[in-house]
Amino acid sequence: MSLRKLVLLLPLSLTGAAGVSQAPPRTTLTVFAAASLTDALFELGREFEAAHPGTGVRLNFAGSQQLALQLEQGATADLFASADRRWMDRMDSLELTAGPARVFARNALVVALPESNPGRISGLADLARPGLKLVLAADAVPAGHYARAALRGLEGRTGYASGYADRVLANVVSEEENVRSVVAKVELGEADAGIVYRSDATGRTAHGLVAILLPPVIVHVAGCPVARLRSSPSPPAAEAFLRLLFSPAGQAVLARHGFAPGAGHP
Repeated sequence: MSLRKLVLLLPLSLTGAAGVSQAPPRTTLTVFAAASLTDALFELGREFEAAHPGTGVRLNFAGSQQLALQLEQGATADLFASADRRWMDRMDSLELTAGPARVFARNALVVALPESNPGRISGLADLARPGLKLVLAADAVPAGHYARAALRGLEGRTGYASGYADRVLANVVSEEENVRSVVAKVELGEADAGIVYRSDATGRTAHGLVAILLPPVIVHVAGCPVARLRSSPSPPAAEAFLRLLFSPAGQAVLARHGFAPGAGHP
């Protein structure tokens, strides 16, 4: 089973070498974050630990819908970073957030293809060709929800006849619980294409993939909101991590991983 299909709970703090152990962090900051943010937040977590001795960062990555369910069922975390507003609104409605969420990064949708391009895909219209194998995130997953909205938005435009979206969706051979699993299916040759975020198809964890950008007029670029949680065990550390996310240094890290700047507000 691909590791990308698992929920990832990553403690970043390290122990000393040569049999000399470091004292455990006095504070642990726990961040629940959408799987599409894995690479960027792992790097930022390292930077945060280096700048805050005595504080360790634990990163729980999964689909936004999975994280929201965990929090709803009583999981404890300091911050929640979602891949869309829908699941953050769910947290707001349950009064689990402390203060308004702010958008710290934006993402765009792409069609990810293997470099060998076994499906001979040259444009979005080809996704409707019978027999093509397409993999999407499930509709509950932000990337899957955005993908379906984009396909519906193409209908009626030049080159996309009525029923285009239904023909494309008829080619879906798998629906995944997060975008990293979609990328893995395409990389392993189990699909001719998948619709994911630009950051997933162009990042260092994407191997042998090419990407076709979906027109931004079809679907809004996805905003990633973040909020401190009401049950946060470490509010000062959570606020410090938020400052890093919105700082020029934090935004530069996000940009290196394929994200566009956040607006700082929903």
